[in-house]
Amino acid sequence: MKMVIGLGNPGKKYAGTKHNVGFMVVDSLAQHLNVHLTKLEHDAVTASTRIDGEKVLLVEPQTYMNESGRAVKQLMHFYKLAPEDIIVVQDDLDMPVGKLRLRARGSAGGHNGIKDIINNIGTNDFARVKIGIAHPTQTTVVDWVLTPFKGDNAIVVGEAQDLAVSLLFDWLQGEDLPELMNKYN
Repeated sequence: MKMVIGLGNPGKKYAGTKHNVGFMVVDSLAQHLNVHLTKLEHDAVTASTRIDGEKVLLVEPQTYMNESGRAVKQLMHFYKLAPEDIIVVQDDLDMPVGKLRLRARGSAGGHNGIKDIINNIGTNDFARVKIGIAHPTQTTVVDWVLTPFKGDNAIVVGEAQDLAVSLLFDWLQGEDLPELMNKYN
């Protein structure tokens, strides 16, 4: 079994904001797989399907970003998943808008959602798909991450979302991380 986790904040107030790019990617993947995230379980909304006979769980934690790890830990425990069975989709302030990067493991890099996952599951050895949202130049970080993409940035991030969905689908079909990093980074 594999689990794809998109990070974001629940509720209409945060829909479409930069901090919710993980939710946006998981929503796009769900649409691609023709499933709907409707099941509430373990502090998350989920959808499940099978790809090549393997169960796949799509996840959007319904805790706020800073507490994402609670839902991830509960789901990993319930479904008996190892860190190599999960991949997390997140926004990244330190990358240009729309830049996509796959990492096999690593530190939280200042991302509170990732930090909470690491604290809850006890390791940083899990894959992440990072999508750049850039650092703000004329506003605070909080105001920046909680606003939608505009103009050309919305187009570039939409393209990054499509690329992320392709990457995730390849991972779900069994391509390994080094192969995917060569292909997508």
